[in-house]
Amino acid sequence: MFDVLDAWLRLSAERIREAAPDLTALDQAIGDGDHGTNMDRGFGAIVAQLDAGTPEAEGDRALAGTVLKTAGRTLISTVGGAAGPLYGTAFVRGGNAITGAPPDLPPGVVLLSALEAAIGGIAGLGKATTGEKTMLDALVPAFRAGQDARDTGGDLGAIVRAMADAADAGAASTIPMLATKGRASYLGERSVGHQDPGATSSALLLRSLADVVAAG
Repeated sequence: MFDVLDAWLRLSAERIREAAPDLTALDQAIGDGDHGTNMDRGFGAIVAQLDAGTPEAEGDRALAGTVLKTAGRTLISTVGGAAGPLYGTAFVRGGNAITGAPPDLPPGVVLLSALEAAIGGIAGLGKATTGEKTMLDALVPAFRAGQDARDTGGDLGAIVRAMADAADAGAASTIPMLATKGRASYLGERSVGHQDPGATSSALLLRSLADVVAAG
């Protein structure tokens, strides 16, 4: 699991750097205008930590969980605005779920547990739910789609593909939504017609994960 996590964080960093201008443009329309820049800085710091060496941990999943928690703390300390605490909390909660998962759980089930924990952290910290034009509008459908794929016998690849597809659709679904959380909520009706940058970056992360798993 650590190898997948390491490759995912690195690919995500590359794609966030490429998408930073677009993420920033989305944020300029309804937020502070710095989402792309902040996310690029945070994931750059994560890659620098990976390059510096991995921490000691007993077992592959314990190492994966520890690295994800470290990445979360890095995002909290380096990413400005709401994204840092929200993504950071999500990663820390997800890392805890991976570390605490029973050793006999299949990887897809562990991943779903981590995503569920991440969603709980975001919802609790942001006091948000779906339909409010936030990253939850990408992540919650992704979790449900992953559950459906698991319940129909899908392997890890099928689960993450379903998650990525649902996250893409969820991000697009924020365009007609009225924002009721964060700085975008200050715009009222003017927030309608713009895709949420946090939902967009969330979908980017899950698509990166699906591509890493597909690449083997």
